[in-house]
Amino acid sequence: MYNGHHVICCVRDAHRFNVDKYPSDQIGVIEVNFLKEESLSNIPAEIDVAFYLIHSMSTGTVDFEKMEAECANNFVTRVQKTQVKQVIYLSGIVNESHLSKHLQSRKTVEKILSNSTFALTTLRAGIIIGSGSASFEIIRTWWKNFLR
Repeated sequence: MYNGHHVICCVRDAHRFNVDKYPSDQIGVIEVNFLKEESLSNIPAEIDVAFYLIHSMSTGTVDFEKMEAECANNFVTRVQKTQVKQVIYLSGIVNESHLSKHLQSRKTVEKILSNSTFALTTLRAGIIIGSGSASFEIIRTWWKNFLR
């Protein structure tokens, strides 16, 4: 528990997540592949808020747009079976009429997420989130302060 909250991280490969940095009573890690529906049963039903940080561009697949839409649809299907009230989605800046494939994919994911039963907040930002990046550290600090 972290100030009364238990944080669960869904990761594709738990071995790549450095759990030693966090006390085990504050954070849990589960392996989930949003392209494999059978792995989604690992997501607990007792969640209030979910952060959607799934991106498929780094897979090197040509059809990452299809993969991202499939991940979003699978996420919605599973999360609607939980107690989630709010989803926060990190998107990209998609205010242009002609978007790159990447940004069009972000917009498509937003549309999929918005056609659901939970409240959706979309952060349209041009930042990169990843352990060690400045953006990651800013959001982690914000999250720690938010939970206090």
